[in-house]
Amino acid sequence: MRIAYVINSLEGGGAAFPVPDITRVMRGAGHDVALFALTRRDGRALPALQAASLPVQVRPGGEKDHLAALRWLDRCIGAYRPDLIWTSLTRATVLGQVVGLARRVPVVSWQHNAGLSRANIRLLRALRGLSRIWVADSRCVMDFMRDRLAIPADRAALWPIFRADPACPVARPWQPGETVRIGSLGRLHWAKGYDVLCHALAILKTDGSLPPFSISIAGEGAGRPQLEALIRDLRLTTLRLDGFCTDVSGFLAAQHAYVQPSRREGLCIAVHQAMQAGLPPLASSVGEISHTVTDGISGRLVPPGDAPALAAALAHMLRRPEALAGMGQAARAHVLDRFAPARFDAAGRAILERVLPPANAGTGP
Repeated sequence: MRIAYVINSLEGGGAAFPVPDITRVMRGAGHDVALFALTRRDGRALPALQAASLPVQVRPGGEKDHLAALRWLDRCIGAYRPDLIWTSLTRATVLGQVVGLARRVPVVSWQHNAGLSRANIRLLRALRGLSRIWVADSRCVMDFMRDRLAIPADRAALWPIFRADPACPVARPWQPGETVRIGSLGRLHWAKGYDVLCHALAILKTDGSLPPFSISIAGEGAGRPQLEALIRDLRLTTLRLDGFCTDVSGFLAAQHAYVQPSRREGLCIAVHQAMQAGLPPLASSVGEISHTVTDGISGRLVPPGDAPALAAALAHMLRRPEALAGMGQAARAHVLDRFAPARFDAAGRAILERVLPPANAGTGP
């Protein structure tokens, strides 16, 4: 098959991040894949896509000019002539469905988010029949598709988008006398809850029993000015905004623990990356995180948006830094098993087999 993979943007850390692994499965099964991005945004995902030798076309437009984006995508699909349109996120899905309907090309659609707006829920629910298969990136999103989008079971599939890497660098355990280093990966956006982390750290400022610690956030986004102002107003000296990180594995290997104070998530790749690096996460119990992290064994879970609870859990971890490595080992073992490369590849191949044209059934490796 020829597969047109349509995404919203090339934003670093977004839905474009797992595309190389996803399309590697597609190409490994003998299919041609080309990527079409509706807008560039920060473009930080592009180098990884190019390194994977993926043909990429990027529309030179914005995020609100939907009619112009639809016309552009229709021209691209007309020129590429795919056998299948594969979409990711709401805008790409809706435009891909319209083009697929007009050109009689079947559509498969990712669903990454279990926290869509009411308007988007209504829209996707109304158009659900235009996608042959809806692919959930996690169990929590699978439940959301069933309960909120009314996707029938025979048109739903599960493909967790995290592909574990057993060869990734592993963090070195904390040693007595060291500052406890805690990292976080994420866009500087309200959904990631970094303002909640700031308020939790303000609570801990009065606790003189804690060992020296520092928290580094590797990420960028439109919320930077507000976070910088909050850090300044609360006089926080333990929190740094390090900007976008191009060496994720190196960043994680330099930490002793990980924090993810998100208000909402789907699968949350960053938490899983931290766990495979041997870091115990302190995370909000949202999305797939609550299914992956076992509270008290491989990490700690707190309610989203609850600064006092986050502060208490953070203090508990900091008072026992010698226990972090053991929790991190449990986290790594769990992630490497549940998201093993063989499982990732098999899930993708199974979905492709469901959408193969009858004439192609049984072909490929």
